[in-house]
Order: sequence, then C-alpha cells, then structure tokens
Amino acid sequence: MPLPTISGTARIITDVELRFAPSGVAVCKFRVAFNSPKKEDDGSWSDGDSYYAQAILFKQAAENAAESLQKLDDVVITGRVKTSEWTTKEGEKRTTNELMVDSIGPALARATAKVQKMQRASAGNAPQGGGSQDPWATAAPAGNTGNFTEEPPF
Repeated sequence: MPLPTISGTARIITDVELRFAPSGVAVCKFRVAFNSPKKEDDGSWSDGDSYYAQAILFKQAAENAAESLQKLDDVVITGRVKTSEWTTKEGEKRTTNELMVDSIGPALARATAKVQKMQRASAGNAPQGGGSQDPWATAAPAGNTGNFTEEPPF
C-alpha cells in the first residue's frame, strides 16, 4: 500500500540537522508543524488543528536543505507520511510520524530566496541532443547586433 502524501505550508520548529550514514549518504532531519488557521465568529483568525512530523531528506536534497533552511523558516513541502512505532527500554510503546520529503522550498509569502542551481556531477548526466536545454545558457547568435543582453528579459 502506498504511503499517504501530504502537501502544504509548514514551519520548521527544530534545528536542521545534517548527518551522514555509515554508507556516506547525507540525511537531513527536522520537525515541522502544519497549522490550519480558522476564522472565528468575530472575524479574527486563530490557530486551528496542528499536525507535527519529522521531515527527512536524503542525498543531495538533504545537503541543499541543511545549507538553505533553518529553524522558524516557513516552507512549502510535499512528502509521503510514514508512521513508525517502537517500544522503549521501559516497555512503553511510542509512535512518530515521519515525512519522507519529496520536495521542499522556502515559502515566499514572508521571505525572499535566491535560487542557485547545482552543477551536474558528471557529463554523463547532460541532456541528450548535444547541448543544454536552457535557452539562457547559450551565447548570442553570430552577427546579432540587436537588443541582446546578458540578462534575461524579466
């Protein structure tokens, strides 16, 4: 059975931790809180039900998140919910919700961000067809004396 998916805006409520597994794979963990504001009868807003989860990212996404995000950041996040259960040494049963993150980024309603694309690790990952699919990555055509500039038009 596939894991349920959750998507929305959340707040990071713990420090962002980056560790490396014995295999060398990067693992990033932090807790997030999803909150559903509700409108009161008098027109004011209050906090509604909250959902808390441990967000987990792996590999390059883990390293990017650890470098880019911090406690109290609002993020737009999508992932698959996994519930883990265990028993403590004292015999108490525990449960936690883990969000296996598929996609995450800063929420831009209250912040700004500058996206910096990562360089590809090897030429073997280059797009097929002999070149970049990014139209801004090419030089001006030979003989172009028009309004061409190095900057995108926006």
